[in-house]
Amino acid sequence: MTPENRQPILANARALVCGIANTHSIAYGCARAFHELGAEVAITYAGEKARQYVEPVAEELSAPIFVPLDVTSEAEMDALFTRIRDQWGKLDILLHSVAWAPKDDLQGGLLNCSAEGFARAMDVSCHSFIRMARLAAPLMRDGGTMFTMSYHGANKVVPNYNVMGPVKAALEAVSRYLAYELGPQGIRVHAISPGPLQTRAASGLKDFDLMLADAVQRAPLGELVGIMDVGYTCAFLATPYARRLSGETLYVDGGVNIMA
Repeated sequence: MTPENRQPILANARALVCGIANTHSIAYGCARAFHELGAEVAITYAGEKARQYVEPVAEELSAPIFVPLDVTSEAEMDALFTRIRDQWGKLDILLHSVAWAPKDDLQGGLLNCSAEGFARAMDVSCHSFIRMARLAAPLMRDGGTMFTMSYHGANKVVPNYNVMGPVKAALEAVSRYLAYELGPQGIRVHAISPGPLQTRAASGLKDFDLMLADAVQRAPLGELVGIMDVGYTCAFLATPYARRLSGETLYVDGGVNIMA
């Protein structure tokens, strides 16, 4: 099967996708891939300001559940999973694509990162995945797959990635420990590590255009990946074909990570 010859292998699956900002988002690519392969997709948006950009995506993908989610709000988190339980009765796929750090702490170097900024980045970008997993697991009665988004800067120093390097390293560790704890329930957990992508979140990184150019030069495949490359990878991992894979950090970067 190729992306041009898709089969509805995820028919009857229910997927929750958190973190879409617009049609350039990695989370959008994942939601679209799940939908193309037959899954129903629930979509969240981060407040009323973001709604105008995400609502057209929800309409495009015929999302039966479209609700706000501030991952720091316990009430909104509880309301989301209550809605899924009441309307769907189950969940098969959870995709967490949420990351944030205060601009000054993100751009000012790790040495100058404030304790408050570090804690907020860790809470929004990392611990929120644990909170989601805790609420999602009881709905995955027949097993399921959870995803979160990382980056190569979690394992190697990437200039200007700054505080997000340690945060993403923690997130990858979280995915492994969740895979261990949830494995007996048939729930698989993966961290996905895409190559540099031109997204709104990436625009906050200093000299990001240089990172893109460097990735093209170093990639064995000689080109950047796109959001649909990430999406189809996640869709594959959610199918029975990947039923014995769990706890992995999977690179979708054209091979950049293997280069010295």
